[in-house]
Amino acid sequence: MPSNYLYTDLSAYYDLMCADINYHAQSYGVRRLHQLFGNEGNTHLDLACGTGPHVRHFIDFGYQSSGLDINQPMLEQAKARCPEAHFSLGDMCDFQVDEPLDLITCFLYSIHYSGDIKKLKQCVASAHRALKPGGVFCFNFVDKDKIDNRLFERHTVTQGDSLFSFSSAWHYRGEGDKQGLKLSITKATGSVTQSWDDEHPMVAVNFEELENILKPNFDVHILEHDYEKIVPWDGTSGNAIFVCVKA
Repeated sequence: MPSNYLYTDLSAYYDLMCADINYHAQSYGVRRLHQLFGNEGNTHLDLACGTGPHVRHFIDFGYQSSGLDINQPMLEQAKARCPEAHFSLGDMCDFQVDEPLDLITCFLYSIHYSGDIKKLKQCVASAHRALKPGGVFCFNFVDKDKIDNRLFERHTVTQGDSLFSFSSAWHYRGEGDKQGLKLSITKATGSVTQSWDDEHPMVAVNFEELENILKPNFDVHILEHDYEKIVPWDGTSGNAIFVCVKA
């Protein structure tokens, strides 16, 4: 089963799968971080943009916003949501831009889709090349050493006469640079139930390793994973927001 099976073939359900996400709060929080740490510019690229909800908010904030994703069905929905934005089909680990940017974002832990450390380094290098001096690369990340394989997130959404149940969970075997993101969708319509399961290969590093990858080219600020506050990472929580300013 392809690693992006759910996202490609069930892209019509993606927004339902993310229905519990506060896209406005995330986008506004990163806008505040860009205002605090950045160069006051307004050109923006969202990596792994999906169906474009973050791009929509950045456009509404006054940014010249664009998006990049590896899945064409997602991009078609993004274009419908944000007709004034430019969207590109491509790999976030190997991308180029026509003009240097002020802000690059990667929400929803999507930078983990780099898959391994080599590709993660390529993603960081691509972002660095694409930014202006003082530009910001902002993303959230999970520390592999703090993953609890017993935990999962679950929510349900009703659409028409169907009830959708979504669950996701990180899984790390305790060694190496790879972890999995387990995803499950169940659709119940009357007496008919359909289900899809997948596990996506994700890169696994701890925050110290990630900081070492970033520091040669960025000033790195690690913050608590709270888009409504600006609080330095406490050194113990397992997920964080990384604000990386091009030196």
